[in-house]
Amino acid sequence: MLGRKDKDMPVNSGNSTTLIARHTEVKGNMHFRGNLVIEGRVHGNITAESDSDARVQVIDGGTVEGEIRVPHVVINGSVKGDVHAARHLELAGKAAVEGNVHYKLIEMVKGAQVNGALVSNVESGEQRLLGVDPLEAEAVAE
Repeated sequence: MLGRKDKDMPVNSGNSTTLIARHTEVKGNMHFRGNLVIEGRVHGNITAESDSDARVQVIDGGTVEGEIRVPHVVINGSVKGDVHAARHLELAGKAAVEGNVHYKLIEMVKGAQVNGALVSNVESGEQRLLGVDPLEAEAVAE
């Protein structure tokens, strides 16, 4: 099997999942595609392309110390840093965020905690889709 090129073997073209398991600690910035599930600790920023379907999950017991910039974000653990969800943000019952939370669409369950500002990006996101610079739009509106 090893080293054999079999054309009949199926190729998984779907999203791959990366797991940071419990008792695992990662130090440094991470850039990924697909899905990232964090059960352990990450010390560093986590990013994915804003126009992708990338998704990060910080599950109960998982910890991130750094900024998160991912289109789809699910938090049920601890995050110390700003969170930028270009598309969808879900804060589950055990979520604890120390930092500002930027989102387009948000779901927040009873028990979730945010120590920072909740910032909606709906208008700026729609303006960017229409080719309008949000700063220019503000200047024209004033």
